[in-house]
Amino acid sequence: MARTINVAAIQTSYGMDLAANIEKTKAFIRQAAAKGAQVILPSELFQGPYFCVTQEEHWFAHAYPWSEHPCVTALAPLAAELGVVIPVSIFEREGPHYFNSLVMIDADGSLMGVYRKSHIPDGPGYQEKYY
Repeated sequence: MARTINVAAIQTSYGMDLAANIEKTKAFIRQAAAKGAQVILPSELFQGPYFCVTQEEHWFAHAYPWSEHPCVTALAPLAAELGVVIPVSIFEREGPHYFNSLVMIDADGSLMGVYRKSHIPDGPGYQEKYY
């Protein structure tokens, strides 16, 4: 039996204010859900500007454990409220290790798990392997 799923993707710019970036993303998620989206994909690493274009050590301070990441903890209740699935791209820290990860938040707000990107670009404008 075929099933139709409505998907929305968010692509926008972000600044250095994590809380403002989360609020901006939440507004786009609400808008997409109001238009019928069931799965809503925020921009990659929306916690701030996409920083993987250069190699700068200070960005490591912006990584969090996946289940405690501010983007995850802010969007999980919203997913439950709206009944939507939200894959959340984060900069993850686990002990001394760092990952460009994706946390799946289910429509009831539960955290389904984490995916750690395995194909990491390394070239002009994409310095993800450094992180």
